[in-house]
Amino acid sequence: MSQSDTRQTHHHALSELCEEGAQLYATALTAGRILRTEAEAAPCLLEFALLHPDPDDPNWLRPVPPSVALTQRLHPIEREIQERRRLTVDLAESFEPFLAISARSPAPTHAITVLEGIDRINAALNLATSECKTEMLTVQPGGGRRENILNQALERDQPLIDRGVSMRTLYQHTVRHSQGTLAYVSRLASGRVEIRTLEELIGRMIVCDHTVAFIPAGDDPQMALELRHPGLVAYLIKVFEQLWRLATPLAEQVTYEPTSEGITGVQRSIAKLLVEGLVDEAIARRLGMNVRTCRAHIAKLAASLGSGSRAQLGFLIAQSGILDQGN
Repeated sequence: MSQSDTRQTHHHALSELCEEGAQLYATALTAGRILRTEAEAAPCLLEFALLHPDPDDPNWLRPVPPSVALTQRLHPIEREIQERRRLTVDLAESFEPFLAISARSPAPTHAITVLEGIDRINAALNLATSECKTEMLTVQPGGGRRENILNQALERDQPLIDRGVSMRTLYQHTVRHSQGTLAYVSRLASGRVEIRTLEELIGRMIVCDHTVAFIPAGDDPQMALELRHPGLVAYLIKVFEQLWRLATPLAEQVTYEPTSEGITGVQRSIAKLLVEGLVDEAIARRLGMNVRTCRAHIAKLAASLGSGSRAQLGFLIAQSGILDQGN
């Protein structure tokens, strides 16, 4: 084995001195010196300056007294501690006038907090879920979620279930075909976990203990709102309960009764959004499906109604009465 290989096998911190190094250092302290060839078995002793060359004979190494070696190592640590103590004092003095002003002012409610950045959003969610004691309500639109997102959700949600918190979650019907989401749901299977699905959902929402809610701040996924105003949270819970009553439990089959023209429930939902003027990408996003699947449904819808163009399709949808049949 080369000297470089030996050094690699002894790569460790001084606080975790290897057994060979400890034995050789003890031998050097007892005898007053050791041969340089002996020290090759523990190159860490030279790296950590526990041995130094004998000024009278370069073939020998002498030990550095442990009190000296310890002082050399402790000095920079103590200096850093002193610097951090000074920084603590400086920070306290800097904020002291502001703390005095704050003490005389009404306490802020933090009713609405803007969270910017995925890390800050996740940190706020993790804190809220760790403090959740009774119930969590979530709305998860957009169809099946990516594996890394599901793994993060599992790490956050499993402790809730373990400590007896109940969970109700709304997904879109399309997750019924997502193996990843179904696997996530099965791992959380419990009497305290209820899953229902709808064709279309509002934006993502999480509510903990009827006290704090998280909703998107817009289309930017890097922005979210943390809401603690009792009125706002209560309103969002009412919205959730309304959607919950309309949703279908995941364990039950969703039946799409086709019309006499052979148009399914999914195609009726797409037809409704087409009449509202939404483009393919927006329709797919609203219904939690990919754009290609959405366009395939639009093509079948057009064929069923005998439409030759997008403009004609909107007119034929309105004339056909299929939207009334879906109500």
